[in-house]
Amino acid sequence: MADISKEEIVHIAKLAMLNLTEKEIEGYTKDMQDILAYAEMINQLDTSDTDETIAAIEQKNVFRKDEMIEFKNRDILLQNAPSQEEGMFQIPKVIN
Repeated sequence: MADISKEEIVHIAKLAMLNLTEKEIEGYTKDMQDILAYAEMINQLDTSDTDETIAAIEQKNVFRKDEMIEFKNRDILLQNAPSQEEGMFQIPKVIN
């Protein structure tokens, strides 16, 4: 079984820009170990007699023509924006 350490949880939390308490780190470590143990149990199943499937039911995509429609009352739409620039929503930078 793959084991995950507290240091790995801290590293993942840092990548996700999460500030975790020591109690949360311990909880996530146990949860991740449980998830990995379950995945290992699934990996050990014998699926040699099982037919390959993509989905339980047959599905197909229904495509429509991509058409651009101009919104006629942009001011009403933008009144909900906390910040706007040049007639568009202005959002904070999310990538460092």
